[in-house]
Amino acid sequence: MINKSQPTGLLGRGLESNPVGSLMVRGDLMTRWPILLCLISLWSPALHAQEARRRWEMERQIRLDKFEQILPEAMRRHGIDMWIVAVKENHEEPLWNDLGRGYVSGLGYYVFTDRGGERIERAALGPSGYLIEQSGAYDLFQPASTLAEFVRAQNPKRIGVNMSDEIGPADGLSHTMHAHLVETLGTALADRLVSAERLVADFRSRRVATEIVAFGEASGLAVQLAERALSNEVVTPGKTTLEDVAWWLQDRLLERGLGSEFDMPSVYITGREGIAATSTARIIQPGDVVMIDWGVQLMNFGTDVKRVAYVLKENETTAPKSIQTAFDRAISVRDVLKRAIKPGRRADETMKAMDAALSAAGFGVIEFNRPNNDAATDVAYGFHPVGNTGHDIGPSLTTWQPIQRTFDLHLQHMFAFEFFAYTPIAEWGGTKLRIPIEDDAILMEHGVQFMHSANYRLLLIK
Repeated sequence: MINKSQPTGLLGRGLESNPVGSLMVRGDLMTRWPILLCLISLWSPALHAQEARRRWEMERQIRLDKFEQILPEAMRRHGIDMWIVAVKENHEEPLWNDLGRGYVSGLGYYVFTDRGGERIERAALGPSGYLIEQSGAYDLFQPASTLAEFVRAQNPKRIGVNMSDEIGPADGLSHTMHAHLVETLGTALADRLVSAERLVADFRSRRVATEIVAFGEASGLAVQLAERALSNEVVTPGKTTLEDVAWWLQDRLLERGLGSEFDMPSVYITGREGIAATSTARIIQPGDVVMIDWGVQLMNFGTDVKRVAYVLKENETTAPKSIQTAFDRAISVRDVLKRAIKPGRRADETMKAMDAALSAAGFGVIEFNRPNNDAATDVAYGFHPVGNTGHDIGPSLTTWQPIQRTFDLHLQHMFAFEFFAYTPIAEWGGTKLRIPIEDDAILMEHGVQFMHSANYRLLLIK
């Protein structure tokens, strides 16, 4: 029943508690048909079902392209004839999403066999269900109990399994699952087990076009939400806390069916003494320099970006010259580092070239959070891989991923273009303000490109 005494709503046409019904009985239906369709879609469960399907189909296409184009080269580059990824019910393997998911009752195996030719045979021994069976990614489905027979029939010389000292996503095989695999295969075949660490690193970090599209969507959302969070839409100086901002971001993720890559978003203040507080009850005040460091999870991808804002004091319309200069100096670092990064060179050799380029441009090259006591702008960087996680596997221009520093930089390598610039602030007696810059980038034939609009402006909060 429509209460005609209610005030008019949307478009002045009485959009009350039942918006679709209101439009259907008021005036000429045909003139309002486009609006009606829009409103039906907003209340239609099918809309959400189609979004779920859209995401699944994108992941499906990624998987097909990687199995067909990336996997053969990765297996052959590292001399692995068969790759077995063992999974256990309620014990998620890091590559479960990459390989197509599937329900596992007890134990299961994804088995990839190089029989020669252009493609790798893909078998799911145990994993089942709509998502994996309808994906078109696997050539055959068999019970997990057929593993030993299946492997013996192929007689591979080297069998890769997911064991790694340093690379988490390549270390999914537990101690007990390894023992079970040895017992199941028997001594002769078990003696052929080798680490698939490098295979996994290549398979994950060498990207296809659909991955670049999906990751770009995720990173664009992360930037958009971070910039909204550092505005008066969310922040009222003197009232809003750092954790208020972090929880606002978490709520936006819930609304959109997204995940948070680094648990609680890091919303923090940087001042004379460095980081003052991170995602706490500390109230944001005029004169604060506020940063957000966070990532969004979407379609099996995790991003890592930062944004920086200054909170205006009374009667200020721009940031103080010293703070704006510190930000501008940070942005100027980007082009210096971009020119030093080329495909085909080892990561550790690239880091030497980056250090040399910074020094030649007049910047100090320092360890993280250990600036020099001088007038120069100092720089520390950590260009870690991004992709399926915010800190992913692949070539790494960092100090904390040593084995990945030995990898060659390849085309379509996605990474966080992350650095910290420390510039002295005269009002602080020369103490240096740390400005963090982080955007998601990709290495292409002609150099570094960005997956979204790279940071170029200091945000202002009134």
